[in-house]
Amino acid sequence: MNCQALADLYGVSVDDLLHFDQASRKLGIPPKGKHIFGIVKVGERGQIVLPKKAREVFCIQPGDMMVVLGDESPDHAGIALMHENFFLQMTQMLKSALDMEREEETGEEP
Repeated sequence: MNCQALADLYGVSVDDLLHFDQASRKLGIPPKGKHIFGIVKVGERGQIVLPKKAREVFCIQPGDMMVVLGDESPDHAGIALMHENFFLQMTQMLKSALDMEREEETGEEP
């Protein structure tokens, strides 16, 4: 059995399978595609600095526009960042799907 097969079996990356130091992090290996990048401090004007590893993984460059999303519900409270272009693509896909559904229901084009 090779490393990639073992990583796939356990749902982790090959890099984490080979190099993750569980003792120093005091956490288990995270599932593939899930990350804990560390802690950031919110500045006086609300600014934060994203950890370098997070910027690398998500290809975030200086000047990129990000959409800030939030959920206040007690069970899922949190803030999320999303690339502007990805957000616009997702909203366009949703609009297209809704238009198609409406067209099927009414027989009219939007």
